[in-house]
Amino acid sequence: MNLRVVVVTYNSAAVIERCLRSCAGWPVTVVDNGSTDGTSALVKNLALPHVALIENTANRGFAGGVNQAAALAQEEFLLSLNPDVELVSGLPPICDALKTAGCGIATGRLLGEDGRDQAGFAIRRFPTPASLAFEALGWNRIFPGNPVNRRYRYAGKDWDRPGEVEQPAGAFLAFRRALWAGLGGFDERFHPVWFEDVDFCKRASESGARIYYLPMVTARHTGGHSVQRMAWECREVAWYVSLLKYASKHFRPRGRRAVGAAVAVGSVFRALFFTARRRSVRPVAVYAEVFRLGVRCVFSDVVKGGLGSRESLQNNGAVELEQIEHQRIGNRSHLHVL
Repeated sequence: MNLRVVVVTYNSAAVIERCLRSCAGWPVTVVDNGSTDGTSALVKNLALPHVALIENTANRGFAGGVNQAAALAQEEFLLSLNPDVELVSGLPPICDALKTAGCGIATGRLLGEDGRDQAGFAIRRFPTPASLAFEALGWNRIFPGNPVNRRYRYAGKDWDRPGEVEQPAGAFLAFRRALWAGLGGFDERFHPVWFEDVDFCKRASESGARIYYLPMVTARHTGGHSVQRMAWECREVAWYVSLLKYASKHFRPRGRRAVGAAVAVGSVFRALFFTARRRSVRPVAVYAEVFRLGVRCVFSDVVKGGLGSRESLQNNGAVELEQIEHQRIGNRSHLHVL
């Protein structure tokens, strides 16, 4: 089958071996984003014949890692797989689906370690201003049964039934390489992680590509392995940065402002909650930065390379968030065929 698996790692030594061994029979490219826990050394020592390794000297982010591997791939289809995912069943149905006219993206069934469907994570609908505002305000966590959240997370979905869906998680995301090239790849401005997969699926859908869910293809997912290796402060700010970038890129000004306002208001309550929980004033500084970003999103129409219209946002960039952009320290990498 004409498919290559792409695994982007960041301090994933504890889980990567099981992932790679589950992919036996398929060519795999591991892109290591400057891990410091020996991930690259472990992959080299495994010396698995189906695995090639790209070592980056800095963290290029999830989107950058996938793009790096996709640019070198010769296969017609690519499967983005998180390092904490193990394939349980074969991938031929994924390839068959991607050969179908109009299909650009396909995914399978993600199961947790308890064997249950990862409902609410594996597949979601495309975000709306309301769903992201509810996320930022914490309402989806406090009142998970609210109608906005139920729709967003496909509540009540029959996970045994295949069919078209909107946005599969990047943890288990197969796509045509031609579609990836036509869309200009994953948007690396979603750095280091979060919402790059949502953005990719959104642009694919708007281009006319269909997205299919295939429950007969299953994988086991631990969840959140790499992001837990990030410092809490960086993780919190990065999530909000990516959320605001998505809102700026895909929503009209009114929707973008609503999301920015929700981020600002929600950050006040989160600062109070985490200050009490952690018995530290550090959350105040973290959420003060989040508050500033939310307010900026409310009042700023400045975008990179274009005006404030929805079209220019989609084509040319998102709200300027220079102060919190992650620095790209070098682009050098090393390719190893093991």
